[in-house]
Amino acid sequence: MSKILTVGEPMALFVAQQEGSLEETEKFSCFVAGAEVNFSIGMVRLGHQITYITKLGNDPFGKQIEKFLQHSGIDTSYVTYDEQLFTGIQWKQKVTKGDPQVFSLRKNSAASQMNVQTIAKLCWDEFDHIHLTGIPSALSDGCRQMMYERMVQARAKGVQISYDPNLRPGLWQDKEEMVREINSLACCADIVLPGIEEGKLLTGRNDVQEIADFYHAAE
Repeated sequence: MSKILTVGEPMALFVAQQEGSLEETEKFSCFVAGAEVNFSIGMVRLGHQITYITKLGNDPFGKQIEKFLQHSGIDTSYVTYDEQLFTGIQWKQKVTKGDPQVFSLRKNSAASQMNVQTIAKLCWDEFDHIHLTGIPSALSDGCRQMMYERMVQARAKGVQISYDPNLRPGLWQDKEEMVREINSLACCADIVLPGIEEGKLLTGRNDVQEIADFYHAAE
């Protein structure tokens, strides 16, 4: 059993109850969304201990999310609240084929304002692995600096690092910035987990082995 740390932005997710455009939808069901949330739930089900670092708005959605994480067996001792900023929210279209329309309200959310001072006194002795994704680094400069700092600390403590690029082009200023920053962070990790299409975009290589070689050579 591993003791795993992760950092991310869990969001309140409203999924349409009937098909149609979001602007025409009247009824939604509420869930909790987030790549790191999904990862954490999976690891708990496999018998690992998971601690989630995030910042939530002191609002009904933030409180609902923390309760959901706790109910899912995820440690929330490093979850903090912001009195002024809101919890990120996402709306998702219901479809039977094709990709659903998704609209997010996360700019200037509580989680987007995380920085190197967020959980400044993290006790690394509690963990043997940290899993990170490319999403937080796209939210703000402060989040990006925090991600680098967490990776530097983890390596200094001998904590294994896995990194999923989990590309969200819409959150970045442009493709060049995204590729540069994601690859810079990926090169700090022990395990890099791009999807095949993500790997092609990030490395400019078309072959799976060549994508792997790119990251091995960058170590």
